[in-house]
Amino acid sequence: MRNVNRIAGMAMCWFPLAIAPALALAPEVQADLQTSSIESAEMTAVATSDLDLVTSEAVTSEIAELDAISQVEVPQSAAIANPSTLPPLGEAADLGFSGELTQASFTEASFSAIASNAEAAEIGYTVELPEIEAIAQTSPSPESSEPQDSDDSSNSDATEQVDLDSETIENSPVLQRWLEDIPDVLSEIRSDPSFRTRLRLGYSQFPSTDQAGGFNVGIEDVFIGQTGLTVSADYQATFEGDRQAYGADLRYYIRPLGSYINVAPVIGYRYLETDEYTTDDLNLGLRFLLALSRTGVADISLTQTWVAPGRDEEVGITTLSVGYALTEDLRISTDIQKQNSSFNKDSRVGIVLEWML
Repeated sequence: MRNVNRIAGMAMCWFPLAIAPALALAPEVQADLQTSSIESAEMTAVATSDLDLVTSEAVTSEIAELDAISQVEVPQSAAIANPSTLPPLGEAADLGFSGELTQASFTEASFSAIASNAEAAEIGYTVELPEIEAIAQTSPSPESSEPQDSDDSSNSDATEQVDLDSETIENSPVLQRWLEDIPDVLSEIRSDPSFRTRLRLGYSQFPSTDQAGGFNVGIEDVFIGQTGLTVSADYQATFEGDRQAYGADLRYYIRPLGSYINVAPVIGYRYLETDEYTTDDLNLGLRFLLALSRTGVADISLTQTWVAPGRDEEVGITTLSVGYALTEDLRISTDIQKQNSSFNKDSRVGIVLEWML
């Protein structure tokens, strides 16, 4: 135990002597360490400044090239004629990823330049679209600018304009009419009648007169000028002559003549002869017309008139007529007529061929 204490005491005496030289050299070591740190910092700063200089020069050069690209003026003629002649935006975008500029050094100014270039190119192309459409609509076609030497050439040009076969146009009078001149549809509705003037000839049966047979002739709706005023006349009788009637009327169609539904006041003269009575006087009434198809192809009419209205000899006449065209100018019609008076009630049924004028 005493030996251990002695060794520890000797160690405590010798330890200061051992570390004294190290403590004496510590300031020099510390100075050397500071010097090496300063030199390392200076070298790092120089390297960093050189790298920044190189990088900034490359960036400046690339930005200048991008600015030059963005300032290129896109001619309007190129935008109109061929959109493929626009500045290639892909090249400008590729510069940001080339070997000279890395993705990290691709600055905001470069992106702005590319965006400006794209916007300029897009504006240069889209601004001209309304002008192109206006020119296309107003410029005459090559076919229309050429002189028309014959009807065949005009028909062929019209065929090309409507993009239809010539055979289709030749078989359609409506298409031919519209190709020659576009009609005024509103004017036609007001002035072009939906019914036509008709010459009538047919057979009549008189059920109230012992089923006597007879005939009827007449003319319907002869137009007076371009107005809604028409004249009609008819004659009907049995073959034995024991019953007959004839007269003439003025009708004025209130609605436009091209209407499918029309109404006309009737005024005229009528003569009636039967086994029971004979009368002649003023004929007043109304006519209702339903044109199922224009130009007289099919229609239904109902006419109600009174002969000698307000007198003791007054006779009411109701006529229902239905007509249908067989050809362009010929049609067939059926008549059902009732005559009511204080003396007797008479009837007539007729089948009539009508020639449309």
